[in-house]
Amino acid sequence: MARSARLVMPGMPHHIYLQGNNRQDVFIDGEDYRAYLDWLREAARQYGVDIHAYALLKNRVYLLGTPSDQTGLARMMQWIGRHYVPYFNRKYHRSGTLWEGRFKTSIVEPASVMACCRHMEMTPVASGFADSPEAYEWSSYRHHAGIAPSPLVRDHAVYWELGNTPFGREMAYREQFLRAGDDGRLENVLTMGWPFGSEAFIRQLEALTQRQFRMGKRGRPEKSVSK
Repeated sequence: MARSARLVMPGMPHHIYLQGNNRQDVFIDGEDYRAYLDWLREAARQYGVDIHAYALLKNRVYLLGTPSDQTGLARMMQWIGRHYVPYFNRKYHRSGTLWEGRFKTSIVEPASVMACCRHMEMTPVASGFADSPEAYEWSSYRHHAGIAPSPLVRDHAVYWELGNTPFGREMAYREQFLRAGDDGRLENVLTMGWPFGSEAFIRQLEALTQRQFRMGKRGRPEKSVSK
């Protein structure tokens, strides 16, 4: 069966998810994380993708970025793979594939960008890799909170709306981060490549693309009963 075409909409934020083959580790030490982020920065620049947030875990990658054209996301991820996989295989004396299939993309409604960022940046804590988001070095939380600015991140317009000064935005982000909860369905939605946003946003995407992004009822339709 042919694979369905990846849904990409230039100018819209997209969540990108990629995991190690059989959930194997794809980052072993700090050098690996730094190498991946360096190549991500270069690839994003080359192919016109603004990276708004990221979280790198031992066996998976979460990114949030806005492509400027239809092919930028795929070309960016392919370019990183062509550099990172040979590096990793040489370093750890292995061969073969590193990633499990294609990366997944989810279009994110702009109004839901902050919720997506929070989910990504809390994943290291939820997965037991850190006690707090600020304690984890390999996510964009430290950038957004003003702890360690990242040259990789280009803040989304929604982040800029948090305040008139860098300090104001950073404080507002920290406060919002602490107040907000996390939708338990979000991990499944994003790792499956389903759009994330309001019901109205999902309906609009369905009408625009002629695809269904909401699960219908299972089983056969009920028979009508004549009276």
